[in-house]
Amino acid sequence: MASSLIRKVISTAKAPRPAKGSPYNQAVSFNNTVFLSGVLGVDEHLKLVAGGVGAEAKKALESIGCILEAAGSSYEQVIKCNIMLNDINDFACVNDVYKEFFLKNFPARSTYQVGKLPMGASVEIEVIAAVINEQCNK
Repeated sequence: MASSLIRKVISTAKAPRPAKGSPYNQAVSFNNTVFLSGVLGVDEHLKLVAGGVGAEAKKALESIGCILEAAGSSYEQVIKCNIMLNDINDFACVNDVYKEFFLKNFPARSTYQVGKLPMGASVEIEVIAAVINEQCNK
């Protein structure tokens, strides 16, 4: 039975890749589920985008969309979303941006303030999604 289990590393040039030497991937699919690593609002040079928490959240969610697409998934297939904030007072702003990407049949979600995010980021977002396109899992 173990031979029928499919684990695949997901990577796309359309979203910032992990810094060289970092021991993680953008995402890993396992059978019909894809697990995305936490995504920051960074540009192609791995620099935080200007404009504060709202701009960072938007860029992170755009990158998440590219990774989901590479995995054969989409925002509509997201099952669970975790949002980590540097400051819980930014919840409303991030929530407004979030609603631009998740329009209906919302995923389960947790949002919490953390001690500190990498690179001094204001927000980090990770998701778990279903993979509908079987072709991407082969």
